[in-house]
Amino acid sequence: MPWGRSGSAALLLLTGKAIGRAKARDPSPTEMSVEPWASPQDQTAADPRQRTRTQPSQDQEQHLDKLCLDSFWSEVETIRQGCGDTDLDCTRRDSRQSEEGEQEEQWLADAGLSTLISEDSEDVDNAVLLSTLTRTQAEAVQRRLDSYTLSRRKKNKPPPRDVRDIFDSPITQTVLPESQNSEDLAQNSMASVAKSPLTAVTPEHKRSALKEEFFITDVAYCEQAVIFLKQAKLPQNNSQRRKDDGTLPWVICPKCRLGVTRIQDLSHTDMKKVRQLALIDMTALCDLLELEVKRHKTVKRKIPESTLFGVPLATLLENDQKIRPNTTTPLFLYELLLFLEKKGVDSEGILRVPGSQSRIKLLQQNMESNFYSGQISWDEVSPNDAAALLKKLIRELPAPLLTAEYLNTFSAVRDITDLKQKLHMLNLLILLLPEPNRNTLKALLEFLSKVVSREKKNRMNLWAVATIMAPNLFLHKAVPSRLTDGAEKGQAEKAADVMRLLIRYQDLLWTIPNFLMSQVRKLNENSNRRYQFYDRRLKYLLRKIHTDNREKPEKSNNEHCRTVKIQVGDLVSSTMEFQLSFNSRTSDLLAQFHRQFLRSPENGKGKMRRNGSVTFPDCALYEVGGNIGEHCLDPDTHLLDLYNNNPGGEWVIKMKPNAGRGL
Repeated sequence: MPWGRSGSAALLLLTGKAIGRAKARDPSPTEMSVEPWASPQDQTAADPRQRTRTQPSQDQEQHLDKLCLDSFWSEVETIRQGCGDTDLDCTRRDSRQSEEGEQEEQWLADAGLSTLISEDSEDVDNAVLLSTLTRTQAEAVQRRLDSYTLSRRKKNKPPPRDVRDIFDSPITQTVLPESQNSEDLAQNSMASVAKSPLTAVTPEHKRSALKEEFFITDVAYCEQAVIFLKQAKLPQNNSQRRKDDGTLPWVICPKCRLGVTRIQDLSHTDMKKVRQLALIDMTALCDLLELEVKRHKTVKRKIPESTLFGVPLATLLENDQKIRPNTTTPLFLYELLLFLEKKGVDSEGILRVPGSQSRIKLLQQNMESNFYSGQISWDEVSPNDAAALLKKLIRELPAPLLTAEYLNTFSAVRDITDLKQKLHMLNLLILLLPEPNRNTLKALLEFLSKVVSREKKNRMNLWAVATIMAPNLFLHKAVPSRLTDGAEKGQAEKAADVMRLLIRYQDLLWTIPNFLMSQVRKLNENSNRRYQFYDRRLKYLLRKIHTDNREKPEKSNNEHCRTVKIQVGDLVSSTMEFQLSFNSRTSDLLAQFHRQFLRSPENGKGKMRRNGSVTFPDCALYEVGGNIGEHCLDPDTHLLDLYNNNPGGEWVIKMKPNAGRGL
């Protein structure tokens, strides 16, 4: 086999020569500035001149390692004792792998392709989504269809349709030339490929200066894996491989001229499409890396009579939104993290040092009874007790925070040896999480990152925090896990490795890769001209659709004047003219809006604070309509490129969802 766990894909590097060539050409949507994804601690660690702290002695290092490992298995034992053996067996009977054929049927439904196995569906329903896929993504869909068809035959049920009718239709044939070029596109976007060393996990305080890695998002992750696996020529003798100390590099993401799109920047409708496409790409990537991941489904169980602990996350959030409509995470979790940020991040051994079991039990009862009545005093609460309560809240969720469907896939990331492919997989998995789970996980990771940033005071580095928190996220009573199988130290390190990636690269993982944004735009374009897909006899017309210059106007570098709608406060019916040039950015347009409407003597809309200063509403520029639903633009978006990419979209200045009200 040309791929597998024993022969992981090689590291993707951009050479100085390739970067030099990029600068010599006219700037393209993939050749602008670069975005570093590393914390200030990373940058300090990367510069030897700034590393003034002396390294701990060998005895101290060994002691810290032992504490981390002991804490890992202490957390595992706590989870086992908390659920009990009888309850654990019962719950795991409820959580089962789907029967043969159910996995594929559910997968097709989640990917938005359930019409492929529907007897009364039309090809047009399938063509709109299939027309956006790359070749490797389409092959992953084909494998699921083949598996579903085989399971139907085993059950002596005739398959609803011949899958070849779908992939051989004139509609999908028109897309193949573009899909065939996906590999060439990937090669052109990647300058060189180097050997991938075995990844070993080493505690932070043992690591050397940081390396740099370039993270490409313009090409589908599965297509990048195809290139990696074809060009990787790893030595057969593992002893010849250069041992890596596991240092997390400083990841640099080349910034597209259309800017960075974060998860919260898209409308719910477009995010649904992102999730469908992310599932297809993730499945194709798993196939290439030979990661056999079985999804589990948890049967609904009786919810305990509790207001906080053991309550489904969606239910908690639904109840809290009646109190605070704009909240995105449970209020109790928010207050708990707020207390720990104020009183706990500087506490030595926070998260590792256990609290008093009797105090924790009383604290939980008090929170259950009085939290929503507002009769809670945090003054007497111990930070260690609060940290224990935080871990208890997470592990007592009736379903894993990482969901029963994807928990095993998150765990399988530890078996991928190439760092960038780990990040690819985690990025796609984050996109697949339901919104309540994703927002709650982000709030938790942001807190853990703050704990790591105070390492000098609390003696909790990234390795320690990741090791202790890993069991609480990756081990759940509802889903069988391989977390505790095999050698203890090896399993602890692998689980902690995935956890530390989530903590360190969370900002990168919460972005939508450029290739998915392009596919969503193409999907919306095809949906808008859906009627043109109906007549299968008009092959020549379908081919013409993909090449018609009237559908895709030539990109223009000439200056344009755009009318921008304003929907801020009492300016809802106002408009503003903005002159586009090659270097015009979103930040320039917003600056003109502030000068013209908010800060001018005639139209001043600032809000006076008590200290005499003036605050202005937090506004953003949105792209609405055309080939996108609604998209909050990055301040560095180049507007002429945006206009060429979506000439049918409107530009609207609005207040951000969480911005303060009152103009």
